[in-house]
Amino acid sequence: MNSQAEFVAALLDPERDCPADLKTWNGSDPAARFAVYRNNVLSSLIDALAASFPVVQQLVGETFFRAMAAVYVRHSPPRTRILADYGADFPAFIQGFAPAASLPYLADVARLELLRIRAYHAADAAPLDADALATALAAPERLASLLLRLQPALGLLDSAFAVVSLWAAHQGALTLAEVDLDQAQCALVLRNGLEVEVLGIRSGDAVLIQALLQGRPLGAATQLALACDPAFDLGACLAHLLRAGAITHCAYDTQRPLP
Repeated sequence: MNSQAEFVAALLDPERDCPADLKTWNGSDPAARFAVYRNNVLSSLIDALAASFPVVQQLVGETFFRAMAAVYVRHSPPRTRILADYGADFPAFIQGFAPAASLPYLADVARLELLRIRAYHAADAAPLDADALATALAAPERLASLLLRLQPALGLLDSAFAVVSLWAAHQGALTLAEVDLDQAQCALVLRNGLEVEVLGIRSGDAVLIQALLQGRPLGAATQLALACDPAFDLGACLAHLLRAGAITHCAYDTQRPLP
């Protein structure tokens, strides 16, 4: 192991000794200085995770969260200088973290918070003018081949747990006592100006949106949504997306629609 790799490994592992060739400019004890630096780095990374996953921390408490985050940090050091990107695999880590097994919904709450971060930092995209979509929808014979592009900030989460309600409870919109944790919910995350919104949507709506994100034309996407939810309402779903500014472009597919 080269000296740089040894330094990084020792920095995130308190069981390792201070690198042997480490020197200080003023002749002070390198091990003592390194211990302070190690603690500051670890604390900074844990603080970054706490800022990115505030609801997760509220659900488990600060002490448990910081202990869990410390384990994560030691096994998953940052791979970029941008701390806002740190923690991309934190939800997967939580799902496999045995001490958190009694909270099976915790990983999905973390996934929802990660989608909010990505939405906040996503590229800007002007919403489609309502008249443009109305014109496209006025040609029913061509609806099946209509392609809709959605804003880059949009994200979806299909959860077996009440993640939207949990999120709302921690924003003061309802109480935790009102939340049925085992109620499956689909979350739509998008940005409206500088505000990131978390909205609960029907399963059929989520299937349609996912299909549109995959580049499927409206006809095929609608069939998939109806197969999932026979009560799916295409008009209501499109109106909801349009009001939210989620649709940015529409065009007709010149190729054969995806099945």
